[in-house]
Amino acid sequence: MAGNTFGQLFRISTFGESHGAAIGVILDGCPAQLPIDLDFIQSELDKRRPGQSKITTQRKESDTVQILSGTFEGKSTGTPIAMLIPNEDQRSKDYSHNTDIYRPSHADYTYDAKYGIRDHRGGGRSSARETAARVAAGAIAKLLLKHHGIEIFAHVSAVGRIIAPNLESSLTVDQLLEIREENIVRCADPATAREMIECIDGIRKDGDTIGGKVSCIIRNCPVGLGEPVFDKLHADLGKAMLSINAVHGFEYGSGFSGSEMRGSEHNDIFIPGNEAPKTLTNFSGGIQGGISNGMEINFTVAFKPVATIMHNQQTINAAGEAAEIKGKGRHDPCVVPRAVVIVEAMAALVLADQLLRNKSSKLD
Repeated sequence: MAGNTFGQLFRISTFGESHGAAIGVILDGCPAQLPIDLDFIQSELDKRRPGQSKITTQRKESDTVQILSGTFEGKSTGTPIAMLIPNEDQRSKDYSHNTDIYRPSHADYTYDAKYGIRDHRGGGRSSARETAARVAAGAIAKLLLKHHGIEIFAHVSAVGRIIAPNLESSLTVDQLLEIREENIVRCADPATAREMIECIDGIRKDGDTIGGKVSCIIRNCPVGLGEPVFDKLHADLGKAMLSINAVHGFEYGSGFSGSEMRGSEHNDIFIPGNEAPKTLTNFSGGIQGGISNGMEINFTVAFKPVATIMHNQQTINAAGEAAEIKGKGRHDPCVVPRAVVIVEAMAALVLADQLLRNKSSKLD
């Protein structure tokens, strides 16, 4: 199966299935002598792990990461870093009912049609369990970006039609993180968080699911990241986000609302001064011509409702015959609380890759 590698210089390859022995990642291209903080990597995985609250799947996984290679005395060596996360709480019997039945809006049919074989246990490779490997690699990318002063922050900005207000620009990333981690939905607005939690819990009790949005900001990104023509920074970010399970939309800067504006409204006017150029507005989302311009980068990622619901649904089996199926097992009623750290990880991987690539853009 191709398509398991992401990035060019700072490159990851993930492996493993939802109900296999383990999942993991091999990270190649990490510069040598980067301090590798294992506690930080584990803390990032803890934000994604299942079973952490009443509004997430109750599968119990510690997601304890093991670093197998590429580090020595707490620092990267410049060689491939291999990380392994054992699976501990698989219940394959929960999926015995859909061995030959295609679940609506899952990858069952498409995997079967493409490969002629599929792992029906939790979706196998198509399961969002694979994203834990990305979070582990993304944590190392964050450590590299921190060395350069680059900060990334994401939070749940919408659940269904419940929308959080814009982030307070005067707050630091550390302050935003503190607010976000005080609630189980990971929204940086406490009042909206309470409403979101009540909504998700009600949806869960109904045996249904609901979608949502995660918004992300990147601060202190240097000017110049991004490659014309096909590897524009926003194009790489878009690909990264759209590769996450259940993502159905990506927009940056003014996004789709920009299509409703005039150029005289939308243009970001430069401010004269001796400091690095700034703009009065930031409809460009910190990216112009596919290259970072030094302003705050911002984007939003839309997640569809989880496809597994605890209701009877009409479908077909592998023979094309009519069938009925009802979801079983342990599933998230809404993915966005656990997806926040995945969005941050993928953004970090993009920036780390573009940061290293940018070092060859000019002689000095």
